[in-house]
Amino acid sequence: MSETMEKVVSLTKRRGFVYPSSEIYGGLEATYDYGPLGVELKRLLKDDWWENIVRERENVVGLDASILMAARVWEASGHVAGFNDPLVDCKKCKARFRQDKLEQSVCPKKKGKRPGECGGELTEPRQFNLMFKTKAGPVDEDAATIYLRPETAQGIFVNFKSVMDTTRVKIPFGIAQIGKAFRNEIVTGNNIFRMREFEQMEMEFFVAPGTDEEWFDYWQNERLSWWQSLGVRAENLRIRPHRDDELAHYARACGDVEFKYPWGWDEVEGIANRTDYDLKKHQEYSGRGLAYRDEEKKEWVVPYVIEPSMGVDRCFLTVLCDAYEEEVKPNGETRTVLHLHPKLAPVQVGVFPLVKKEGMPERAEAVYQMLKPVFRTVYDKGGTVGKRYSRNDEIGTPFCVTIDADTLTDGTVTIRDRDTMEQERVAEDQLIAFLADKVASYTR
Repeated sequence: MSETMEKVVSLTKRRGFVYPSSEIYGGLEATYDYGPLGVELKRLLKDDWWENIVRERENVVGLDASILMAARVWEASGHVAGFNDPLVDCKKCKARFRQDKLEQSVCPKKKGKRPGECGGELTEPRQFNLMFKTKAGPVDEDAATIYLRPETAQGIFVNFKSVMDTTRVKIPFGIAQIGKAFRNEIVTGNNIFRMREFEQMEMEFFVAPGTDEEWFDYWQNERLSWWQSLGVRAENLRIRPHRDDELAHYARACGDVEFKYPWGWDEVEGIANRTDYDLKKHQEYSGRGLAYRDEEKKEWVVPYVIEPSMGVDRCFLTVLCDAYEEEVKPNGETRTVLHLHPKLAPVQVGVFPLVKKEGMPERAEAVYQMLKPVFRTVYDKGGTVGKRYSRNDEIGTPFCVTIDADTLTDGTVTIRDRDTMEQERVAEDQLIAFLADKVASYTR
């Protein structure tokens, strides 16, 4: 893990964004819990995605499919037979690695060494299925084998006809979903970047065959624009088209939105042209028709699918990595700051009394109560104002409001900007409008 990444991870734990899961029992590898600030940021990211994908569009609807599905679903999708990674073992240290990721892996016994450089021999690769199995039924030996879903997409495909039959949607249209998925990854790492339990935000957009290339380009541009709307800097984003030898068996084309993480460029979202592969497979295995009636051509057609798919957890990490900065203040001190977009900041406004006397705490409490219904606001009177600024810089609070002696005489407060550290005075009765404008017009 790079030095910068270690600092980001340290901050997320120190400030209550992300904790190692089951830590008091020694932890469980590749699982994490979101703390008070983390769960707020995660919810804000999901809300923003849902607003952009579903609520702002007339041709996209939502779905929440079950995590547990009939085993036949995963047979049809190819996951039972083909959702595998090549696994190799080191005969000396007994560590296991993905054969196709050896250059990115590190020997657990000799840090800085690659797999096999510990003096051990690597076994021949064998295929390892990534799905978690479980049983459905009261008696284990009679229960049916089912799987924890490795992706949310199949829940959308098997509900395609139900959505068409019960709503007024017409091709082209999309079905969006946010939900948990589970993959028994051989190699995990970089904190929440690759986990075994994670959350996805996916949308399957159903289009007429022949229009798929146009819609594929459209959704690539839309998704890149959304990332920039979160405040992620354009120079840290790119779309990388997949080579022919990288494409999944069901895909006609795929482009990854990549972010420049501390360890280098890596995928944060994929946009794929899945053709009609999935619906035709489910037609074949279920015996149920999954076509739509093309009134112009007077025929039944299985649509093609364009899929923007991303992990919520990777999105979370991307936003934090892009926002993280250490900068030197004029007095020579180093401050750590998260330049989160105000719409994503778990705390948007901090309210401080300058001192705990002379009526300032009471006035600050009144300002806090005024702002709380409009903004995500905290009231903080512990420590010096400088320490309170530092705490809020580290959690990404964009604005801090200080009540001082002048507030008691002229009704103005000091607003300190997180990014610039500049301060200006604003009348209390103008505070809500001032802050609302700052949030709406924010650019980094």
